[in-house]
Amino acid sequence: MGTTLTLNFEMNADESEMNSLQLQDDELEDEETSQLYEHYRVVADKNQKLLRVDKFLLDHLSNTSRNRVQKAADAGFIMANGRPVKRSYKVKPDDVIQVMLDRPHYENKISPEDIPLDIVYEDADLMVINKPAGMVVHPGFGNWNGTMLNAIAWHLKDKPQYDINDPEIGLVHRIDKDTSGLLVVAKTATAKTSLGLQFFNKTTQREYNALVWGNFTENEGRIEGNIGRDPKDRMRMTIFAPDSGVGKSAVTHYEVLERYGYTTLVKCVLETGRTHQIRAHMRHIGHPLFCDERYGGDQVLKGQNTAKYRQFIDNCFHLCPRQALHAKTLGFVHPSTGQMMMFDSHLPADFTALLNKWRKMEELKN
Repeated sequence: MGTTLTLNFEMNADESEMNSLQLQDDELEDEETSQLYEHYRVVADKNQKLLRVDKFLLDHLSNTSRNRVQKAADAGFIMANGRPVKRSYKVKPDDVIQVMLDRPHYENKISPEDIPLDIVYEDADLMVINKPAGMVVHPGFGNWNGTMLNAIAWHLKDKPQYDINDPEIGLVHRIDKDTSGLLVVAKTATAKTSLGLQFFNKTTQREYNALVWGNFTENEGRIEGNIGRDPKDRMRMTIFAPDSGVGKSAVTHYEVLERYGYTTLVKCVLETGRTHQIRAHMRHIGHPLFCDERYGGDQVLKGQNTAKYRQFIDNCFHLCPRQALHAKTLGFVHPSTGQMMMFDSHLPADFTALLNKWRKMEELKN
């Protein structure tokens, strides 16, 4: 029998009926990357007899249950030779079996690093941070250093009451590495519980600005569709019918802010906070985010078939080499005072330069 490991495959917060006030960060994410992280790996013996993968893993993992292993398989987290398999998959000799989860497996504590932070607001209970594009929020495989949590640990290193490694404080929600914008961080357990419940109960106010491909016939709209992992690409989310029973329910409202002919600047308001919600919803209605490689927005999807226009688009991709998405506003009730707090942030320089380039293009057309 191989080395044992606890498989901590938690239920979703909505499935647990909130039987605990301490919410998991992973259940409160907004646009966090859907990268999978290896938690366990075992190579089947050369004399391995055919055996269902759920039973096989139950022999190798401690402090878990067959039901948890089956849930992991159903979610696409059990892999054989690099591919997701069903719970009924029969393990063969020399098979490489992996348990992959959507959260990192931590082996090291988060250490303070002297990294600048754009702190919009701070008091004894919380911090609001304007995260730049390119900064990873949480340490994980390949990004153990240089993250926002490393920077927060440095910022608060002289405050003994704050331990960045304490799960009862810290991140309440997250946004993707290449998405810029506002995040709230709890500095006390009470604050994290209060803020976490607000996100869970959908009482926070969040608005994003996004540049998307194509024009809209209407000025505003509502997108509803369950979000789950794309069975053809586990690193991407896709949309399922609201009554399908697949994925998590998600609703995005959008409003047109500016039209540039071949692209449109929209404001997106989230009713829910699902992984890649805006990116997946916009792709679903035929408007992928500009320069969003994961969802096909890094190609020329609208416009002219000329060398000059293709060069224009390449220049735009160079100006803002990431999905054009910014978490612009954030509102919540302060956990101690009960006061409604509203924060707004300016678009970052790369996003602003991109919009100015499209505005100039429109002026030249007219």
